[in-house]
Amino acid sequence: MRKYFAFVLFIFVVNAAAAGNKYSAGFEYASINQQPTTSADRIEVIEFFWYGCPHCFHFEPTLNRWLADKPSNVDFIQIPAPLNKSWEIHTKVFYALELMGMQKQLHEKLFEAIHMKKMRLFDEKSITDFLVKQGVDREKFQKNLKSFAVSSKLNKARKMMQDYQVKGVPQLAVNGKYITSGRMAGGYQQMIDVVNFLVAKESKK
Repeated sequence: MRKYFAFVLFIFVVNAAAAGNKYSAGFEYASINQQPTTSADRIEVIEFFWYGCPHCFHFEPTLNRWLADKPSNVDFIQIPAPLNKSWEIHTKVFYALELMGMQKQLHEKLFEAIHMKKMRLFDEKSITDFLVKQGVDREKFQKNLKSFAVSSKLNKARKMMQDYQVKGVPQLAVNGKYITSGRMAGGYQQMIDVVNFLVAKESKK
């Protein structure tokens, strides 16, 4: 009986490998209820992150390498996750800087200030003071921070956290159907490998 079971298991593994089933739902990634995406003709990849998260900071180099050579049919979106009340200030900062056209140039600087320089940038005053030193207009930034546009984006980010079942960061979502994380995939590079697998899977459709 044991030999028969071992033989059946061996055949299953061989067939799965032959079929290209390198990753499986419920293991390296999870399937979720279909969420709306920005375009039916493109593959959407979303990163949920938090500036105060050390894992997100250490994931950045791997993510940036992928972004430099990502598939041409992929649109990448970042969502600064308001996983709890204390994280919301970073969500608002992200969107306020985005409105000012300064988010991309200050993204890495915020990460580095918190995780390399050990600056306590977790409240409006400390973050504003830091950004002003980086060339951000204080009055304009504070106005955007309190704007209806930023408040709306914060509410949308909250809803996306629920819809995408985000319980930790960094987390990546593919085409509104799948999610993966370092814990699920087994590491930072493995997350990217799973995303590439899912992108290819969606591209075939």
